[in-house]
Amino acid sequence: MKPDVIVIGAGWAGLTAAARMCEAGLGVLVLEKSRGPGGRSATRRADTARFDHGAQYFTARSGAFGRQLQQWRDAGLVAPWRPRLAELGGRDGHHDPDATSRYVAVPGMNAICRQLANGLDCRYQAEVESLRYDQGWTVTLSDGEQLRAPRLLLTAPPRQAAGLLGETDPMHAALVTIDFAPCLVTMLQFDQPLDPGFDAAFVNIESRLGWIACNSSKPGRSGHCWVLHATTDWSTANLELPIDQIAASLRESFAELLQTELPEPRLQLGHRWRYALALNPAEEGFRADPGRALAIAGDWLSGSRVEGAWVSGRKAGQWLAQTA
Repeated sequence: MKPDVIVIGAGWAGLTAAARMCEAGLGVLVLEKSRGPGGRSATRRADTARFDHGAQYFTARSGAFGRQLQQWRDAGLVAPWRPRLAELGGRDGHHDPDATSRYVAVPGMNAICRQLANGLDCRYQAEVESLRYDQGWTVTLSDGEQLRAPRLLLTAPPRQAAGLLGETDPMHAALVTIDFAPCLVTMLQFDQPLDPGFDAAFVNIESRLGWIACNSSKPGRSGHCWVLHATTDWSTANLELPIDQIAASLRESFAELLQTELPEPRLQLGHRWRYALALNPAEEGFRADPGRALAIAGDWLSGSRVEGAWVSGRKAGQWLAQTA
């Protein structure tokens, strides 16, 4: 049966919008090119290890998200994370206020997205090749399959969204002006605990690293797992470095920061987030083309945080549900 709306992307924005539209009685199909939901709130599993290698935690700054957060806590999907937080080099660089309340999904950062996806019609490893509008939307997948729906929600990063719509699309020019910074990541699992005196740290001194976290210090996690995020500058300059070299370089920087020789890791993995953080995020919530029943959503349209993605998806889903 042809869906009422096709959602491209099974991250926070796409799944939040899809759930809202399903509640309104619409038939929704979610397409995701990855193997599972979560987007940048992904959880990487390898052997006995589990890593939150994208979004590290989230906060609640609005009453609406705070109320939703409490519902997730009551359901056991969210727990507070109270790490021993260090600011290496002082507060001259990035830091969060001391009173910040941090939360994580349990048992991994993708838990909420998985819960949302369970109630939806989601197709994974479904990569969209192109989009075309003609009295409705035709979505062509990389395997040649074509899907039709009268409404469309696009939650891909702006430049990817612009590419799918095409250069002649009226929304293309504005989308390509939104720049994203990449983030290179290393994941390490050790056989024994590693205690540098903190569970997480903002790195405000000269280093390849900008953030360090003991993943196993978060509620619901186990093992001796660490996640290392490179700075925006180093990530940009080394974006195409082979994954194994990324992992080795950031591990070396970790040892330099701790001024010690690290034990040989049981597991060492790298990852490349090409679109990690919007450099010039907007605040309008979502963008819409009423004449084509098209909505565009994502964290970059509401402050570039997990909460922003939820807010954006919620607004876009509500608008599409009311669009004939």
